[in-house]
Amino acid sequence: MTKNTAEQPESENEGDERTWVASGFTARVIKNEDDEGWAVTMTRDGDSEPVLTSPWTMGRDKKNPKPLNHSDFKTLLKGALDVVARHEAHARAMRHRSVTVVDGEGSSIRVDLDIAPDEDDPHAMLSAWDAIGEKLAERRVAPNFKLSSASAGRWVASGFGEP
Repeated sequence: MTKNTAEQPESENEGDERTWVASGFTARVIKNEDDEGWAVTMTRDGDSEPVLTSPWTMGRDKKNPKPLNHSDFKTLLKGALDVVARHEAHARAMRHRSVTVVDGEGSSIRVDLDIAPDEDDPHAMLSAWDAIGEKLAERRVAPNFKLSSASAGRWVASGFGEP
């Protein structure tokens, strides 16, 4: 197997028209289990499950799949990278919460809760920000801390003590 750049995906085996490996992904044409057609999967190196599965076109004989080529792989790679980016954005959004409260002086304070994606040391960071974006306080809290307007208001009112 020869190494190629991301511009020219490498083929896993010479003459293997159903598998391409490049840019950290493997495209593999497989028999579609749901019908008599074919599907293509894109699996990121190191992952056990594909990030993208899509129907695949039949070849000219209407029996076997169309062979993978450089252009097909580039299109599949773009789709797989889009799926990964959306998944990562969703995961970040699930770990971040934000509420705005008003302090005793009538100023708006944004309180953020960011859960650390750390299985060995589960925790979250609670932070307070003023209207111009300056950090007022930060405190480590349990990863199951429930951020609400009421809990944020209590934390702000306490002078950013124990939430």
